[in-house]
Amino acid sequence: MAAPLRLDFVTSADRVERLPETAVEIAIVGRSNVGKSSLINALANRKALARVSNTPGRTRLLNLFALADGGAVMDLPGYGYAKASKTERAGWADMIEDYLLERESLEMVVVLVDGLVGPTELDRDMLDWLRSHEIPHTVVATKHDKVKSSKRERRKRDLAEGCQLEKGDIVWVSSNSGVGIERLRGLVGSWLALD
Repeated sequence: MAAPLRLDFVTSADRVERLPETAVEIAIVGRSNVGKSSLINALANRKALARVSNTPGRTRLLNLFALADGGAVMDLPGYGYAKASKTERAGWADMIEDYLLERESLEMVVVLVDGLVGPTELDRDMLDWLRSHEIPHTVVATKHDKVKSSKRERRKRDLAEGCQLEKGDIVWVSSNSGVGIERLRGLVGSWLALD
């Protein structure tokens, strides 16, 4: 059984050069309002470690969380809709791209896709970009509990197809019900070599 990740907030930065060095880290990326902060809280089994908001685009900086037993988790700003100017959103895109290309300790990018909505064009663009730069990544479908049980198998097939992956390659989770959280904790532990 994978124990909750012992995460603590370290710092926020607007550029990758302003982040402290880490030995190894994973990054969490996804569309605005896909549930990045809720997932970090679920992985740590803490309610308010990462700030959760109903307003898309609240995460505007690179937010670094450290694990007590080594490694780190990076919460990246969401892509897509946010109440911000075009210039501000373009700045976030540059910040995310710089981080993903320049962070030497980056081991894995966790791409969150809304399980209820499926992969959007922005999600597909992110996956294509990661593949073109040969950056290791894993797709995690959020909001498992929001998908009606009678439609889950079809949704899993469609989502995998939309991401150009096999159904078994997608990790399904729910921050609310806890589905898949333990499996994802185990994966995070293996990526960060914590086991």
